[in-house]
Amino acid sequence: MPFSKHLEFFDRYASVLTTYSSSGVGENGILEQLGLAQKDSLTVAYAPFDHTPLHADLVIVGITPGRTQAINAIASASNALRAGRSHTEASRLAKLTGSFSGPMRANLVLMLDHVGLASALGIATCATMFDPAREAVHLTSALRYPVFVGGANYNGAPAMLKTQILKSMIDICLTDEARRLSKAVWLPLGPQPARALNYLCSQSLLDQRQVLDGLPHPSGANAERIAYFTGRKTREALSSKTNPDTLDAALKKLHRQVADLRWAA
Repeated sequence: MPFSKHLEFFDRYASVLTTYSSSGVGENGILEQLGLAQKDSLTVAYAPFDHTPLHADLVIVGITPGRTQAINAIASASNALRAGRSHTEASRLAKLTGSFSGPMRANLVLMLDHVGLASALGIATCATMFDPAREAVHLTSALRYPVFVGGANYNGAPAMLKTQILKSMIDICLTDEARRLSKAVWLPLGPQPARALNYLCSQSLLDQRQVLDGLPHPSGANAERIAYFTGRKTREALSSKTNPDTLDAALKKLHRQVADLRWAA
């Protein structure tokens, strides 16, 4: 099945989404009902991650929604539809269930403020951007819909740009988001999303200057790298697992990049 833009899939699967919480169908069952594509051990399922806020200043790009994210979004959409919400509003509410919270958001805000993004955008702190009512942050994935390999969450193999099913999702879905948010700052979380954004840059869909590549992943597992990156830990106190030269180079590049946001004017 070809991938689609906007709410075409939501409209198509609304009846399935509506009955989810009351049908007794488990997680695997609902994802099977929402299957989009399959090849060998690789499967793609629909989950309502279509909504794109048109005035977002920051786009955070993960690799693909995991199973838990997908089920949470499906449940949210189901509740909204059964409450009589429109497809557009139900899609928006479902997308908000995936918003960053807790330590990951705190780490991300700390690093974005440290590289000067808040100052460049004329705000006191990037924390204010995460107010759901503002929709100043768009949370998305290189692969918009959940991908599973052998039933497990996709982790980068097979390579998304060398696998036709996955590349077509980038060419259609992520490309559509890039066109809609062509003036936003794009932040890839990890090397796989970075490769997808570099691909969009090679297609002249994004400007490389607006892609903030090199920021440590905000996961708690990266606590030491984040602490050094933000100046809260000295080089001498680092363990052998952290390469300070790489982080210093990334910080220097990001400072320069954020300081020159004339391309966004």
